[in-house]
Amino acid sequence: MAAVIGWDIGGAHVKAARADDGRLTRIVQLACAPHESVASLEQALRDAHATLGDAERHRVTMTAELSDAFESRARGVVVVAAIAAREIGVGDILFYAGERGYVARDEIGANVDAIASANWRAAAELVARHHADALFIDIGSTTADLTPICASRVAAVGASDAERLARGELAYAGFSRGAPQAYATHAPVAGQWTPLVNEGFASMADVRRVLGELPEGETDADLSPTTDGRPKTVAASRARLARLAGCDAADLTDAQSRAFAQYLARAQLRAIEDQIALLESREAMMWDAPIVGAGVGRKLAARLAQARGCAFIDFAELIAAPPALAEKAANCAPASALALLAE
Repeated sequence: MAAVIGWDIGGAHVKAARADDGRLTRIVQLACAPHESVASLEQALRDAHATLGDAERHRVTMTAELSDAFESRARGVVVVAAIAAREIGVGDILFYAGERGYVARDEIGANVDAIASANWRAAAELVARHHADALFIDIGSTTADLTPICASRVAAVGASDAERLARGELAYAGFSRGAPQAYATHAPVAGQWTPLVNEGFASMADVRRVLGELPEGETDADLSPTTDGRPKTVAASRARLARLAGCDAADLTDAQSRAFAQYLARAQLRAIEDQIALLESREAMMWDAPIVGAGVGRKLAARLAQARGCAFIDFAELIAAPPALAEKAANCAPASALALLAE
């Protein structure tokens, strides 16, 4: 069998997975910022290609078209596809269009809506091959995708981001990116309810770091720069979070800072739980099914499964690979799925 590389081109990361003879062999994840410069996306693709090498086949999905670098999603799909084709260079390149399957570059114009942000479905299709009934939750750095699997089929109702947000199948509640005050307007701080400052002082990565869920320094779960350019340390994260409450880190004890972070983490989890509640309101859903979790934030999916009293299955368990590679595959589920589904 020929080598195949699955590409998931996002607005914050480029993720790519290589499969040889039907088995994953290498995975890479790189940060990019097309909203600042499309050149950063080009460079990330170039670097990922250099790391994974040439392959006979390439299968591409994307969410980068949502970047405000592009005046519309449709324009974004066309431009990102052109960049991918140029930087990948060699091999058979097809673009994933959800239920429509794969399309060639000259068919992109007629399929932009199906191609835009379809990466969630690729991973869900792989899950459906392993589990007849499940709720698949992929929590990445920025969003949480919630996809019902029923009778070994992807049972999502929405296709576009707008439809999926309205139907309970998408939440902008990621593990490390995004603003904590998106999930709460007030928080208990040092014994009193405190209105939160609606400024970009902190990110969810700061919440995770204060809670010990992210180590200090850069990791695959937190490749984005900090909001203030200061280090990725617990002390710096405490200072950033304190500003959301209109104070300095020195104004809060360690316990008070941790309690503040814990409240923000719970508020975000409730945003995901609300989407699950919407899914549960559908008559056809089977909610004794397990939760399958993927993404850098899948430990949150495990907590949701525990709270609902159902089984949890790690996406990594679906990947026939050494543990370290399977872990990376679960972090980059859509790219990994494209590489494996192509076989």
